Amino acid sequence: MQRIYLDHNATTPLHPEVKKAIIESIDVFGNPSSLHEDGRRARALIEDAREKVAGLINADPEEIMFVGSGSEANNTVLSLVSCSGARCSLHAPVESDLVISAIEHPCILETSKCLKNRGTTVKRIGVDKRGLVRMDDLEQAVSENTSLVSIMMVNNETGAIQDVQRALEIAHASGAMFHTDAVQAVGKLPLDVKKLDVDFLTISAHKIYGPKGVGALYVKKGTPFCPLIRGGHQEMGRRAGTENTLGIVGLGRAVELRALEMEAEAERLTGLNRLLREGIESRIENIHFNSDPACCIHSTLNVSFEGVEGEALLLYLDYEGVEVSTGSACASGSLDPSYVLLEMDLPIEFTHGSLRFSMGRSTTREEVDYVLDVLPGIVRKLRRMSTVYGGER
Repeated sequence: MQRIYLDHNATTPLHPEVKKAIIESIDVFGNPSSLHEDGRRARALIEDAREKVAGLINADPEEIMFVGSGSEANNTVLSLVSCSGARCSLHAPVESDLVISAIEHPCILETSKCLKNRGTTVKRIGVDKRGLVRMDDLEQAVSENTSLVSIMMVNNETGAIQDVQRALEIAHASGAMFHTDAVQAVGKLPLDVKKLDVDFLTISAHKIYGPKGVGALYVKKGTPFCPLIRGGHQEMGRRAGTENTLGIVGLGRAVELRALEMEAEAERLTGLNRLLREGIESRIENIHFNSDPACCIHSTLNVSFEGVEGEALLLYLDYEGVEVSTGSACASGSLDPSYVLLEMDLPIEFTHGSLRFSMGRSTTREEVDYVLDVLPGIVRKLRRMSTVYGGER
């Protein structure tokens, strides 16, 4: 059976050219910290990748540090709140606020809970019905005690593109640092960190057709910083541990390819997203789109179906060869409604029945047409089985 992969927000398949670059470097086994030839060869590969990552977002190479994942990058930034900036005193009592949105990735939300238990004041800002952060509320929440504001650039569930520029201006006006989790934005939207003036920005390789287990954190030159992982001198003293040379090579090649492909891909996926949206709207009744095309990324469409469980929809589609998600891959073990959709004040009858379609470089018109052929029948079948929707079990 043909498999149709529409879960690119969870992870992406390895780009053939990325795989080729990793294979070509697979015999470079030296420790990049060693001064001999094998070590120098590994170091050269890492620094070449650093330049490529920096180039994609218009950063300086020394502002890029490699990490093990986007989650590690986010944890690293949030740990600065209890680190008291340049003093690097993790145990000193510090009166500082952390301000985040209520729809951040779980790695931000869970880390903020930990910080709150340690005495940090955490303020969570809600969103409107389109999933956009309420800037008036953000402005009221940020004060001279705020040390860090973290607002994601593109939401992983709905694809909502946040007004990061405005949020950053609010943070900087009060003297706070600003971080954006750009995992779902890098390689899809053009980014210039110098124009944006962001202090920290998170990147993950496996969201842009690179390997898993590697990411990058942009740290603006001159920004106070405390390592989360301590020990050696690696990554300019900002992240201890021997670098993942092959993973970093893959990330470097992935961002290089994104620079070449993302503009044409964005145009193509915008058309496919519109086709999928209009097809669902015309063929299935009692639905609610949670992705507003006026403010959402071109690759993501989140839609809820009244009277249907999202998990059941996912499994029936999987049986038909279509792979989608009900939301964040990091929360897939939960049967609770999506916290993102709840924050958007979605009617309760729709909260359990959402699907996220996230498209990528391999998605075709024929695949979208196939989804539109099989999805209506599955929804009808599940609604007939649903006592909530008026059917019989």
